[in-house]
Amino acid sequence: MDYKDAGVDIEAGRDFVTQIRQDVQSTFRPEVLGGLGGFGGCFELPTGYQQPVLVSGTDGVGTKLKIAQVLNRHETVGIDLVAMCVNDILTSGAEPLFFLDYLATGKLKPEQLAQVVKGVATGCRQSGCALLGGETAEMPGFYELGEYDIAGFCVGVVEKSKLLDGSQVELGDVAIALASSGVHSNGFSLVRKIIDSQDVAWDSKPGILGGISVGEELLKPTQIYVKPILELLASDIEVHGMAHITGGGLPENLPRCLSQNQSIAVNLDSWEILPIFRWLADIGNIKSEAMLETFNMGIGFVVLVNPEQVDVTKEWFHSQNIAAYEIGRVVGGDGKLVVA
Repeated sequence: MDYKDAGVDIEAGRDFVTQIRQDVQSTFRPEVLGGLGGFGGCFELPTGYQQPVLVSGTDGVGTKLKIAQVLNRHETVGIDLVAMCVNDILTSGAEPLFFLDYLATGKLKPEQLAQVVKGVATGCRQSGCALLGGETAEMPGFYELGEYDIAGFCVGVVEKSKLLDGSQVELGDVAIALASSGVHSNGFSLVRKIIDSQDVAWDSKPGILGGISVGEELLKPTQIYVKPILELLASDIEVHGMAHITGGGLPENLPRCLSQNQSIAVNLDSWEILPIFRWLADIGNIKSEAMLETFNMGIGFVVLVNPEQVDVTKEWFHSQNIAAYEIGRVVGGDGKLVVA
C-alpha cells in the first residue's frame, strides 16, 4: 500500500498548489520576503512606526460552509473567512498586514478548493493584506466526500499612541452604524434550522428578496470595512471606538468597545433592517429579541465619534457608497446595550 491507497493524493496536492499560486501572489505586499512553498512565511514590518503594536485575530466561517457545499458554490466563503478576521483587528485601529489560512478536507479536490482560495485572495486584496501562507490538510475518514472546513489567522499593526482600547470612549459619543451586506457569517445554525424545518428550496425566490434566490442571498460574502475605515482614521475625524457586529449581534458586540461604567443606548428604529432578516423572522416565527441577539440585522460595523462630528462622519461614509446610520449614544451604565 501507499499514501494514495490510504486516501491522501500527493499529486492532487501539487496540482492544487499550482492552481492557487497566481491568486496567492496577487496579494503580496512589498514587505513579503520570499515566495510560496516555504515552511514559514516571512514579513518585514512596515516603516514609519515609532512604537508598532501587532494585533492578531483568528476566526472561521461556521456552518455557512454547509450551504456553499450543498450548492457547490465555493467562491465567496474565502472572502467571508478574511472578513471575519480583518474586521475584528480593525476595531483596534490596526492595518491588516498578512493572513494565513487552514483548509481541511476528506479528499482533496483541487478545482473545488482552488475556488475557496481564490475567494481568500480576493478578501486579502480588498483588505490590503498579504496571503502569506497556509495549510491544506487531507484527512480521509474525518470529513465526508466534498466536505471541507476553513479557518484563518491575521496580523495587523497600529501605532501604540493610536491603539483603540476603550479608554478613548466618552459619555455622549454617538454610534454610527455601517450597513452589512446581508447575514455575513454568523447565525447560520439557526438559518439552516429555519430552512430545513420549512422545507425551503435553496433556489426558491421569495418576493421579499427581490428576485434573488435564497441560496444566493445567504452566500453573499461578509462586507470588508478595512479600506474605508483606515481612510477615516487618517482623516480629521476623531474615532473613539469601533465594533465588528458578529455572533451575538449588537447586544453582544457593541459594548465590547466601551470603557468601564459605560453602556450604549440604541434606537432600534434608526436603521434599515434588510429583507433577508424580515423573511427569516417571519417563516421561522423568531422573536425580535432572538433575532437581535443572533444576527447583525443589517449592521456590520459601528464607529463611535464625538457628537460634533456625526454629520461629517455620515457624509464621508455616504461618499464611499456605504450606508451609515446614527443609531445611539454612549451613556453611563454597566456595559450593556440599552434599548432607547
